[in-house]
Amino acid sequence: MSNEQGSITLAGGDEDILGPTGRPLTEFPEPPVLTSHGPARIIAMVNQKGGVGKTTSTINLGAALAEAGRKVLLVDFDPQGALSAGLGTNPHELDLTVYNVLMDRKVDIRDAILHTEIENIDILPANIDLSAAEVQLVNEVAREQVLASALRKVEDNYDVVLIDCQPSLGLLTVNALTAAHGVIIPLICEFFALRAVALLVETIDKVQDRLNPGLQVDGVLATMYDARTLHAREVLARLVEAFGDKVFETVIKRTIKFADASVAAEPITTYAANHQGADAYRRLAKELIARGGAP
Repeated sequence: MSNEQGSITLAGGDEDILGPTGRPLTEFPEPPVLTSHGPARIIAMVNQKGGVGKTTSTINLGAALAEAGRKVLLVDFDPQGALSAGLGTNPHELDLTVYNVLMDRKVDIRDAILHTEIENIDILPANIDLSAAEVQLVNEVAREQVLASALRKVEDNYDVVLIDCQPSLGLLTVNALTAAHGVIIPLICEFFALRAVALLVETIDKVQDRLNPGLQVDGVLATMYDARTLHAREVLARLVEAFGDKVFETVIKRTIKFADASVAAEPITTYAANHQGADAYRRLAKELIARGGAP
């Protein structure tokens, strides 16, 4: 039978509950308590297609990890500044942003980082200035490694750094991939989103090859899933076919509550703490830690 999560219970002796990905649901353990912090594991949230849930997932996964006692730095690496706005920062009133950190060696990254109202979460904000960096970085020495160099100064202060990338495969995204230990690919459950992933995987392979041999894909995160539609179920099945166990068991279902939380400039874990969307990101945090993607 189906339950409200779109999972299926198998009939028979031992009942396994299959999640939306078609695999038996794992009971992930509670994350271990950390006795010390750092060095951070850096994760780039990447997809060159817009509107796939990158920013929503960065904020809410970050909040769920922070709830689990991890010190988290969120890096807004999109000139639209949605991540900054989503945590209550006015992008137009910022004196220092990630742009200044990248382009002016005299600017210390610690001066640009802001504390948020959420315990254990800091943010390196961005605004429209960052759009100029794509062009200006072209003339820089070691232009792909500017972000990695900046983050090295603060990586011992955090357990996890999540980079919310812009929807493109340009120089900024290459900087994020060069700085990262892992990549999470948020992917909306729609056919056209699936088609774009091949180019992204090719880019990740090139960065692994030429710039960052240690880079790995931590997982593919299915977002905006609606179990009621055949289309979404088929796309998810194709995703599992293509990426196998790289697809997170945790699937983020479509709900208006994410948009409401964004308007309130809060993660869903505080805006609607008991909502299934909040539980989904808590489960994702547990799954990421259990997979070794975060301490």
